[in-house]
Amino acid sequence: MKKNSLYLIFAISALSLCGGCKKQEAMPADAEAADSVISLTVWSGEEDEALLQEIFSSFQSNYAGQATFQITLQPQSESGCKDALLADLENGADVFTFADDQLAALAAAGALDPLEDPDAVRTANLPASVDAASVGNTLYAYPLTADNGYFLYYNKAYFSEEDIQSLNRMVEIAAEQERLVTMDWSSAWYVYSFFGNTGLEVGLNEDGLTNYCTWNSTEGPIHGVDVAQAMLEIAASPGFASRTDTDFLAGVQDGSVIAGVSGVWNSVAIEEVWGENTGAARLPSYTCKDQQVQMASFSGCKLIGVNAYSRQKEWAVRLAEWISNEKNQTLRFEQRGQGPSNIRAADSPAVQASPAISALLAQSEFSQLQRIGGKFWDPVSAFALNMAGGNPSGASLQEQLDRLAEDVTAR
Repeated sequence: MKKNSLYLIFAISALSLCGGCKKQEAMPADAEAADSVISLTVWSGEEDEALLQEIFSSFQSNYAGQATFQITLQPQSESGCKDALLADLENGADVFTFADDQLAALAAAGALDPLEDPDAVRTANLPASVDAASVGNTLYAYPLTADNGYFLYYNKAYFSEEDIQSLNRMVEIAAEQERLVTMDWSSAWYVYSFFGNTGLEVGLNEDGLTNYCTWNSTEGPIHGVDVAQAMLEIAASPGFASRTDTDFLAGVQDGSVIAGVSGVWNSVAIEEVWGENTGAARLPSYTCKDQQVQMASFSGCKLIGVNAYSRQKEWAVRLAEWISNEKNQTLRFEQRGQGPSNIRAADSPAVQASPAISALLAQSEFSQLQRIGGKFWDPVSAFALNMAGGNPSGASLQEQLDRLAEDVTAR
């Protein structure tokens, strides 16, 4: 009875307190939601900061009245996203940009859940980008670009259309002009170009983790040592330099570089320097064993992922969809020169008229979707940097290639 009496007293007191007050109306659900603060962390490349801040602003305006947002952008390279996220998945970013070759590992680790509305994503995006965002037939991420490849930039003031068909000829011209043609041999991603169309192979085994590699082969029309010798001949010219992407752009800006291998992310900056002389084309051929070999390339897409452990999963999904929608892919192209995966954005006259996008499409005939295990990168980089340095130790090229193949295929 004592317990029941206390409840009764409380109820009467509450009614008495309210009796002299105006009637309080219930707060609308939207108002309650608007008072909540949704905190989201986004990882993306530092170079996208200005673009993403504009996208975040439009996102908040679109959902004004439904919530108050605190969106934090943290710099994280797409290439290193997987390792950073898996190091502390539960405290990782809610939304993140990453290269498509990391998708399988992220999905296998439980970092990504299948998309809830995959048909809408499939309908809106180019088939190749949908494939890149899928494991089997399951979509795990939102396509963001369809341009993660590379091609040739050149200054038309120095090269003719015929000149750019041959890397060796371009290097000769650069030497005559006391300028440079550059390519990043510290990156195995670019070095694949020399091996990709030779009959020598590298790729991912069925286990999804280990690689096969025949770059050291002594059979077939072109041997591994033939490619290595061709690289040494290019590196020996004063018209060539192995430079990182950042150093390539710096060379364009200071006038020392008149051609180089890069991607669409540098198109805006290069056009600012070269203006109407900006040229872009598929990769040239190079001389190997007295024949011309068309240079190959890796291709891929940038994707947007939503952390399966996000504490604000619903809003994280909405933000990922917003970043990757048609309007914002168009904005990304306008500001960063990156090729859209969205079909309608990719079909726009501006995108179709872009020299960089046209060059990427021309190179696509000689490209391969990047599907490589983690043991590929360091051995190839070490080998190529030694070629760029002229093989100063004089070590056997065959022995170096044998060691490369052994390390690339290690289990």
